[in-house]
Amino acid sequence: MFDFDEELKKLPNSPGVYLMHDDADTIIYVGKAVNLHNRVRSYFRKIVGRGPQIDKMVQQIARFEYIVTDSELEALVLENNLIKEYSPKYNTMLKDDKTYPYIKVTMGEEYPRILFSREMKKDRSKYFGPYTSAAAVKDTIELMNKLYQLKTCNRKLPRDIGLERPCLNYHIKQCMAPCQGYISKEEYRERVEQALDFLNGNYKPLLRDLEGKMTQASENMEFEEAIRYRDLYNSVKSVAQKQKITDSDGEDKDILALAKDDTDAVVQVFFVRDGKLIGREHFYMTHVQGYDNAQILLDFVKQFYAGTPYIPRELMLQEEIADIEILEKWLSTRKGGRVYIRVPKKGAKEKLVELAAQNAHLILSQDKERMKREEGRTIGAVKEIAALLELEHVSRMEAFDISNISGFANVGSMVVFEKGKAKRSDYRKFRIQSVSGPDDYACMKEVLTRRFVHGMEEKEELNRKEMDHKFGSFTKFPDLLLMDGGRGQVNIALQVLEELQLDIPVCGMVKDDNHRTRGLYYHNVEIPIDTHSEGFKLITRIQDEAHRFAIEYHRSLRSKAQVKSVLDEIPGVGPTRRKALMKHFGSINEIKEASVEQLCEVREIPEHIGQQIYEFFRKE
Repeated sequence: MFDFDEELKKLPNSPGVYLMHDDADTIIYVGKAVNLHNRVRSYFRKIVGRGPQIDKMVQQIARFEYIVTDSELEALVLENNLIKEYSPKYNTMLKDDKTYPYIKVTMGEEYPRILFSREMKKDRSKYFGPYTSAAAVKDTIELMNKLYQLKTCNRKLPRDIGLERPCLNYHIKQCMAPCQGYISKEEYRERVEQALDFLNGNYKPLLRDLEGKMTQASENMEFEEAIRYRDLYNSVKSVAQKQKITDSDGEDKDILALAKDDTDAVVQVFFVRDGKLIGREHFYMTHVQGYDNAQILLDFVKQFYAGTPYIPRELMLQEEIADIEILEKWLSTRKGGRVYIRVPKKGAKEKLVELAAQNAHLILSQDKERMKREEGRTIGAVKEIAALLELEHVSRMEAFDISNISGFANVGSMVVFEKGKAKRSDYRKFRIQSVSGPDDYACMKEVLTRRFVHGMEEKEELNRKEMDHKFGSFTKFPDLLLMDGGRGQVNIALQVLEELQLDIPVCGMVKDDNHRTRGLYYHNVEIPIDTHSEGFKLITRIQDEAHRFAIEYHRSLRSKAQVKSVLDEIPGVGPTRRKALMKHFGSINEIKEASVEQLCEVREIPEHIGQQIYEFFRKE
């Protein structure tokens, strides 16, 4: 038993990190402290007004532990790492799995390249970004290859000059072929400097040059070249217009502001590089109940800048936060240069922060509307179906379908929807084993029997091992079974459930003469349903999904069977040789046309097997 009074007395007057555990020994909160003794003890005093969220957390603490550090800075770093590792329930958490794209210029190479990169390494390359759109980065790199015609391949130059022919990029005028020595190292470097100038936002010389070349080509009646220069001119102009000037000082800075309601918070970040707004991004913070804006913003700064590879010189925040000095020290250490955290009170900088705040409020309100609509399509639709069938609770729904062609390769599909959303990880395919002809009822009986028997066996196994808190796709039974058909299919399902002594509601999805869902068949009655309702739309989606999944599986089996039916008839050709032949030739027709010598080029095919294959396809 954890003795709180005794353990509180042992707390040191040192900086460090503390971890709160619940009675299941799950870490529910991680915090840092300048003085562990004072900070941790404060949770267990009778303090009024610290907020319902903290009070709720304190009631769940079964024990705590702590880690002493040498400084508050070390505590900050450790706190971040532990929050990321354990995702505690009561810590405000940044929902972010993004990695941001950069444009990388490999200045450490004798012939530098312009590349797309997801990480920023400490090498001799120059990085531009981060950008918020990978597509925009790729478009910019493509444009620069057209403009400056730098190499993109991995050939080591000047070592490999003249060893191989120039690649396609040279012929389509996107590379000057330094691999052939068609451009001197000095001229190539000059192009690299022009590219760097472009990336730094100096577009005017390039636009003048392209305009002059376009005019000259037009006067010389070289209209294709004129069109090419015109397209390049327009592309550069488009990029230039997107790089909106936001500040005259040319500094790198991030502008942060948030919007919050009772359950959610959104932090909007404007990325300014060299005085230009290169992009913006918003981030969701979870577990925000009971926390004020300053605390949420503080947690965001700690978590976001612990993970991003680039830290700007300045962070401009919406309001004052705690620990600014220690945060500046930490960020400066990570950046390798001085970083400032400021809260602008007037002028253009304050207006930028206001603009970020307005964007955050807009995103939050729009997402609330979207989530409300999405809830109508999903949870709302499930509630409609449950009310229509007079069921108290429906969350998980499973639907089944059978697919075959004249009884060939009978297959079944199982699709799962939870709270109105497809749960694809629980989808399952069945290859029918006991039915050889086109008997959908018999096929469905086999599929349902296998599905539920498997689930019952899994449950028994889990109970035996005392692991019943873990569910698999078969172990978790549905609240409602949806059959793709009317009375016949429903009766088959009811028969299987009765034999297995399972009590699960079964509903048929009845179709009209045009193969469109018209109603539900339940308890021997066809129940009409409003075709404009969200419940009807969900049933249609489930029915279409079960049908699609079964057909795709059947199609894949047919494809495999067609390959087998030809090649497997040849003596000496088994799965390994069949696979090698298809990989080498690509199609049956190519194998048919191949000579013995060509067949024997496949490593797995000896000469006598090659001869047999050749003769097989030339039999009368």
